[in-house]
Amino acid sequence: MNQGRTGQTDAYSLILEAIDVGVYKPGDRLVESDLAERFGVSRTPIREALQRLETQSLLTRDGRSLIVASLSHNQMSELYVVRAELEGLAARLAARHAADEEIQVLRDMIEQDRKLMTDPAALSRANRRFHKQIHLASHNRYLVQQLDLVHRSMALMATTSLAAEGRGEVAMTEHNAIVEAIARRDEDAAQAALRNHISVAFVTRLKLDAASLDAG
Repeated sequence: MNQGRTGQTDAYSLILEAIDVGVYKPGDRLVESDLAERFGVSRTPIREALQRLETQSLLTRDGRSLIVASLSHNQMSELYVVRAELEGLAARLAARHAADEEIQVLRDMIEQDRKLMTDPAALSRANRRFHKQIHLASHNRYLVQQLDLVHRSMALMATTSLAAEGRGEVAMTEHNAIVEAIARRDEDAAQAALRNHISVAFVTRLKLDAASLDAG
């Protein structure tokens, strides 16, 4: 029983990570046999994992096939509203509770991430790690759980806003402002800085989407 549960959890995590890093993108079809072969897992836990992902609206039906879901304009807008509120709260709580060592880790992350400016995919992965570190620094497990759900849904966006020209450098400046506000223990400034960061990212994504429509 425990082995079955472990297999199901592993299969779920493997598929979710593959979606998160862009191995499977919105609209891609997921086939049990292909997934089982790719991940070296039997088809039963793969099937259970796919059902779980469908229940969470990360996968959707296209006839008899399961495909990676995509977000409509309204869904994306709703997601950014929730993300701004929850991320802002995480920054506020981090300013209150973060250990000095956690703040140093955030500063180190920014310095390391500056080396990734020419690689949007790597910068996107680093960006997720940075935000996750702020979530953890809030020292609120329930908030971390909710933000995990939000970021899981963010994986359904086909592109990263960090792919926009100049966005990476601006994002690093915004990250620095967030961390320095946390370091000063300025809760209002930390919350405002992170909310602004999410707002700018949303505007950037809307411009990218508009440009893709024009190109089409």
